[in-house]
Amino acid sequence: MSDVSSFLRSHGIRLNTDLGQHFLIDQEVLRSILDASAIKPGEHIVEIGPGIGVLTVELLRSKAHVTAIELDGRMIPLLKEFVSCKLPATLRLRSGQADYQLRTIEGNALHVPLPTTPYKIVANIPYHITSPLLRHAFLESEIHPTSMTLLIQREVAEKICPPVRHGRAGDTEDRGLLTILVGLFGTPRIVRMVPPQCFLPPPAVDSAVLHVQSFEKPLADPATVEEVFRLVKIAFSQKRKMLSNTLGMFPEVAERLSRLQIDQKRRPQTLSVHEWIALARETRKHDA
Repeated sequence: MSDVSSFLRSHGIRLNTDLGQHFLIDQEVLRSILDASAIKPGEHIVEIGPGIGVLTVELLRSKAHVTAIELDGRMIPLLKEFVSCKLPATLRLRSGQADYQLRTIEGNALHVPLPTTPYKIVANIPYHITSPLLRHAFLESEIHPTSMTLLIQREVAEKICPPVRHGRAGDTEDRGLLTILVGLFGTPRIVRMVPPQCFLPPPAVDSAVLHVQSFEKPLADPATVEEVFRLVKIAFSQKRKMLSNTLGMFPEVAERLSRLQIDQKRRPQTLSVHEWIALARETRKHDA
């Protein structure tokens, strides 16, 4: 996509990598994102960090209604110009009215309320906001996205979706807080890996397209989810230690682990999402 480079150069724009501005320029990766997100005409898509609109154009071609949230105010007018240049006139206008809907918001996506009607998140996000964005979408929003298709750092994608090794789902050293967070709300999968040369400018790390298909309802009610994270934070504060040296130091929790037949010699990253839910429910039942 040499036109991206030419467009930026013609407008005298230098990308700010401190804001995570690495624009996707590979058409095959774009297609993978669109295929994974399975957008239907008229669906509401929230895009975070659209930049000049490389992905935005393809979302609009899918006849989605797009809300694009951009922190860098320089990009908003460029986004609108790029979209107008890339979409053919027959798509841009029909009977004198826009045949697509694009709403732009200048601001920090972590502080912008997400929609209160069904929506999907599809985005090439700044890598440093991956964890807070997942918390914002799943823990802080009134309605969770029906799905999320994100281009993120490969290492983080593999922590969310640990690879199957030796016949077991996930290497025990790879599970973490994000694995549990996402697992409470949906099913994650890595769609593909993305090398640095697919971006302008290339980042210093490999990337991955991650798709999370949300459950109709989370695996637990809000109070239980809150308790899961209280316990998880204690356990993962010293993740290399056995449960007996973290949660097991509280006599009542040790008792509940035993009741649930969870061996206290295990480390926190070996517990499944369902085991954390069971422990949280047991804790709430006895603390009520």
